[in-house]
Amino acid sequence: MPTIDVRGATIAYTDTLAPAGRPDASTIVFGHGLLFSGWVFHRQIAALRASYRCVALDWRGQGDTPATVDGYDMDTLTGDAVALIRALGVGPVHWVGLSMGGFVGQRVAARHGELLRSLTLLDTSSGPEEPGKVGEYKQLAWLLRLFGIKPILSKVSPQMFGPVFLADPASKTLRDEWVRRLNRSDRAAVRKAVLGVADRPPVDHEILGITVPTLVVVGAEDAATPPAKAERIAARIPGAHLQIVANCGHTSPLEQPEMITGLLDTFLATVV
Repeated sequence: MPTIDVRGATIAYTDTLAPAGRPDASTIVFGHGLLFSGWVFHRQIAALRASYRCVALDWRGQGDTPATVDGYDMDTLTGDAVALIRALGVGPVHWVGLSMGGFVGQRVAARHGELLRSLTLLDTSSGPEEPGKVGEYKQLAWLLRLFGIKPILSKVSPQMFGPVFLADPASKTLRDEWVRRLNRSDRAAVRKAVLGVADRPPVDHEILGITVPTLVVVGAEDAATPPAKAERIAARIPGAHLQIVANCGHTSPLEQPEMITGLLDTFLATVV
């Protein structure tokens, strides 16, 4: 993977470059969810790269981006995303953010709207973490740091995926690949990433000022950021469109890839 040094961090990313014969095609930047990497969007990128330049970055300490001493909070990651967009010279871009990537995307849109053409928020929230979940997530973060993902997989999986996906034997290959990729990450860094999500401040007040076209998508069975969270975002961003996806949990790009790709394709075609 290529890397770029921004703000004292080395950020890994994938880049399809402009489609053949379309040097002026606009760019989609994909921001992944916690415990994942840009790989989570591989189906969407494969389908959309014929029409768009597709860039997917890995957050600090996840995927192929090396660990850093600090900087796992959402504001620092927002700065990383802004710096990447500017360094690549691809703005304004379409931002597609899943969960943690949505936390960042809302901040980019509210604070640096000139860098975006549109905003797509998948399975995310504008508020802080639920108080009842903060302690649980921090405990799981410690266990992950000490023992890896496998001993706590039964606790983590229902937060990451919906029951339909978990019950489908055909999904095992994807889930095994997720575990394999997660096991490659630095455990201490992943713990810090979990803490950055658990302790994030809200941006409810900021998103009222978002002016770019916005699509909000949530799985009907999302246990980590339930549909009510998406409804709140859509109600606060002027003109935002809400889509609830049936038979889908928290990781919609993997669980319902064709649906998510179709929603993106249709939505992005409406953005001038």
